[in-house]
Amino acid sequence: MLSPDLLLDATLLPAMAIALVAGLLSFLSPCVLPIVPPYLAYMGGVSVSDMDEIGAKRGSVLLAAVFFVLGLSTVFILLGFAFSAMGRAMLAYQDWFITIAGVVIMIFGAHFIGIFRIPFLDREARVAAGDHGGSALGAYVLGLAFAFGWTPCLGPVLGAILGLAASEADLWRGATLLAFYALGLGVPFLLVAAFFPALKGPMAWMKRHMQRIERISGLLLWTVGLLMLTGQFTAFSWWLLETFPALATLG
Repeated sequence: MLSPDLLLDATLLPAMAIALVAGLLSFLSPCVLPIVPPYLAYMGGVSVSDMDEIGAKRGSVLLAAVFFVLGLSTVFILLGFAFSAMGRAMLAYQDWFITIAGVVIMIFGAHFIGIFRIPFLDREARVAAGDHGGSALGAYVLGLAFAFGWTPCLGPVLGAILGLAASEADLWRGATLLAFYALGLGVPFLLVAAFFPALKGPMAWMKRHMQRIERISGLLLWTVGLLMLTGQFTAFSWWLLETFPALATLG
């Protein structure tokens, strides 16, 4: 028989997996993927064509990418703490809060799937970071600005993960979810910086299938919202532990 304490820890596992996938889908979104090569080139102080070369120029791009990811991770993890603190403050109304969050997330999902469009989600909100290209500190500042910018494709997906973090009502668990979201979004940046020539073909393929990727993002959001709305996260966690007992060691 699985203990309640074990279940409490295990409920974080599916949320962590969702946060990781959500970060990856954010990277593949129309608001992020097309700007990755020029962003990386600018931060590394080189041209996009220079990123095809092996050596010092590639190294400068990779170093800039590391600091860029650290910058956006800083913002996301702090948001995780903030939303978890908000969830803790509203603990007496947690059931209502989770229900409302689930409905909102399902609406975001329907927007991405294409059932209807929400006008304010089709407007970009960027933060100007000035001329910071070519330095590690500049890349870090750009990472902060990128995370605060909340382009329309990033905002709803990130909002879903923030909703999960708030539902945890625990500072460290909420920060963990946002750390996994940052991991899913940030690691592809590092891979592109390190292996740009080899990844140009796959990136071009993904750009051609952007609408399908957006619909997958919407389906993920809609499913997360439904699980929150129906309280099935706990049931799903029980199923995971009973089907894969080895997961108990991760709790």
